[in-house]
Amino acid sequence: MKKPAGEKIAKGPSLEAVRHSISHVVALATLERFPKAKLGIGPTIENGFYYDFGIKEIFEDDLKAIEGRARELLKQGLRFKKEVVTPAEAKKIFKDQPFKLELVDELKKQKKPLSVYKTYDKSPKDPLFIDLCSGPHVKSTSEIDPEAFKLTSIAGAYWKGDEKNPMLQRIYGLAFDSKKELDDYLIMQAEAEKRDHRKLGAELELFMISDEVGQGLPLFLPKGARLKHEIMNFALNTYLKNGYELVNTPHIGSEKLWDRSGHTGFYKESMYSPFGIEGENYLLKPMNCPLHIQLYKSKPRSYRDLPIRWTEMGTVYRYERSGTLHGLTRVRGFTQDDAHIFCTPEQIEDEVKKALKLTMYILGAFGFKDLETNLSIRDPKKKGDFIGADKDWAMAEKALKAALEEMGFNDFSYDVGGAAFYGPKIDIKVSDAIGRKWQLSTIQFDFNEPSRFDMTYVDQQGKEQRPLMVHRALLGSLERFMGVYIEHVAGAFPVWIAPVQAVVIPVSEKFNGYAEEVKAKLEAEDIRLELYSSAETLGRRIRTAEMQKVPYILIVGDAEMKSQSVSVRKRGEGDLGPKPLDAFIADLKQEIKDRK
Repeated sequence: MKKPAGEKIAKGPSLEAVRHSISHVVALATLERFPKAKLGIGPTIENGFYYDFGIKEIFEDDLKAIEGRARELLKQGLRFKKEVVTPAEAKKIFKDQPFKLELVDELKKQKKPLSVYKTYDKSPKDPLFIDLCSGPHVKSTSEIDPEAFKLTSIAGAYWKGDEKNPMLQRIYGLAFDSKKELDDYLIMQAEAEKRDHRKLGAELELFMISDEVGQGLPLFLPKGARLKHEIMNFALNTYLKNGYELVNTPHIGSEKLWDRSGHTGFYKESMYSPFGIEGENYLLKPMNCPLHIQLYKSKPRSYRDLPIRWTEMGTVYRYERSGTLHGLTRVRGFTQDDAHIFCTPEQIEDEVKKALKLTMYILGAFGFKDLETNLSIRDPKKKGDFIGADKDWAMAEKALKAALEEMGFNDFSYDVGGAAFYGPKIDIKVSDAIGRKWQLSTIQFDFNEPSRFDMTYVDQQGKEQRPLMVHRALLGSLERFMGVYIEHVAGAFPVWIAPVQAVVIPVSEKFNGYAEEVKAKLEAEDIRLELYSSAETLGRRIRTAEMQKVPYILIVGDAEMKSQSVSVRKRGEGDLGPKPLDAFIADLKQEIKDRK
């Protein structure tokens, strides 16, 4: 089984043990500064850890002092010792810690073992700190590089994530094996901040979020809408050229539909409340699949009709907690490049291969070449958690595995137990320009809905059979993909997809007429452009176009007007000098066609 990306195999203590141990030392340092603080939990997370404290408020000065003291403690070679305790012993240890007592009661009810980790200094006396914890930890902080961690931020967090519970103060920290790894990560984070799609979305006038409209419901300005349109058109036209047919379904559906699909049962918490129309309840659709199934069932189907590949740029709505919303990458209303494949068992492996090949082409066109694949299968020891016959699961998992291997994804990871309850799936992550992994594409089997909706086709022997159903979203959602893509290219879109491909700038007002001619000629060739003919200085207008990351700036003056040319400045390359207008248009159209 492939190891998780980003974590190296350490010769010494595991990175998880290092992070766990530092979180306890940070808690010790925090208690020294705030003796009355109540302890929450302090788990490891990606790239570090956090610890929750029942404190009224922690300030930046406190954070710096806690970090400094924790570093001092790490240098002292503190030792960790694990002890298994009874619930009574645990309650005695944590008699003044209400959150820990609550955890003790929960673990007792679940009949789970209780253990504590005690932190000692070099002398064998009473421990400096005790925490309810299952570990792992290092034996001694002498195994930890004290310069390889950093406390990064403070945030409010409800106890157990429940808004009805008390608000705690959460200290976040980073921790790595070495200071170099920490420094490299901090450099990457600084670059990530520059690329933040929310910041660039405002600067480049792409999208906005309005409190009056509602959180998680992005509004696209003209340039952002154009970018979304171009991405959608490229993907959709590619699908249509590869054997898919376009369908379209409404944004709402009767509650009866969602009852039958099972969504009002297993997916209810992510759906918006029903609303009544003429005595019948309706719901905003969280998915497109039940509606595509209705199209399938509109007439009898034969094996000759299969495979059916239907695609839709379908907008769906899902409830996400406000605390989880994030720009375009986590929203409440989004458009999926959705598709469903209905086929026979004999066709399935070939269909999965075609879907994978299409995924590689689509993502490659946007510059994503480094793909990581994950095959999620059911846990054979917990078959009761999944629906469907053993033979169907075996067939589906075999088809997915074979397709991955044939397409060259031989280093894919297995996620045993990670399958949806209704079928196995392939997930594809992309690496962006600074090495971050983003989950985008999914190819997912479904053994649930074909059965619930009694889908059938007539086979070659004239018998009714159940078709196989595969959900397939290659970009995932247009909004999330846009957020990832903006950060991948740092807002500097390739000319083929850029919402504005060129800007025409006259040297002065007397050349506005020729600038208009250039604009008209470019627009006639379907080139997206703007004309900067304001009274601002030439330098200021050039600077504005550069700040907007426009691929080409075309400057026109007396010499250009006389020679029917343009002076070309290309993003990233600077001044390319004069070029005949017709030649520039021909070159630009070729560059757009080649999707460079």
